[in-house]
Amino acid sequence: MPRPPRRTQAERSDATTSRLVVAARELFGRDGYATTSIEAVAAAAGVTKGAAYHHFRNKAALFRSVFVEEQRQIADALRRAAAREPDSWSALLRGCRTFLEHCLDPAFRRIVLLDGPAVLGWEQVREIEYAHTLRVLTEGMSAAAADGAMADGDLPARCQLIFGALCEAGMLLARSDDPAKALPVVAAEAERLLGSLARSE
Repeated sequence: MPRPPRRTQAERSDATTSRLVVAARELFGRDGYATTSIEAVAAAAGVTKGAAYHHFRNKAALFRSVFVEEQRQIADALRRAAAREPDSWSALLRGCRTFLEHCLDPAFRRIVLLDGPAVLGWEQVREIEYAHTLRVLTEGMSAAAADGAMADGDLPARCQLIFGALCEAGMLLARSDDPAKALPVVAAEAERLLGSLARSE
């Protein structure tokens, strides 16, 4: 039986990086940034501390990679949810609801909503979000506007304002004693806010 081809150095490096990010996501999401050491992440990933520092210069750099991956995954989830809807307006509403539902995940709340701004700073957080979740929201609102489902207005400003409102809605859930119980109320208010932009018949 032929032996499988040996992986290249780049492939081995990518595999190690992926293991570190997966392990870090679990630990950061469960225990928080402050109480998670890069040594603990390395042990969970099955690599040496030296290997971890070879791929990430410090814990904040590792956290940033985890944060980016969270944003990439939720952006993909939003697109999949929207794609199942029959029209652009329903897709927009579904995408916003999906984002809020995602905020019920304790690891997502901890990494993205609570620790992210403290570790990375708001400017870096927004830069990453703009490349992922805000991009998806902009795509959805642009499609709704093109289909005539939204009243006339400044689309870029609207996207920024709605995105800010959704982020604040996520923070409401993150700080709630019972996020699952708070979700229907927060989601209904978010949908009402979006509804104010709909074109009246």
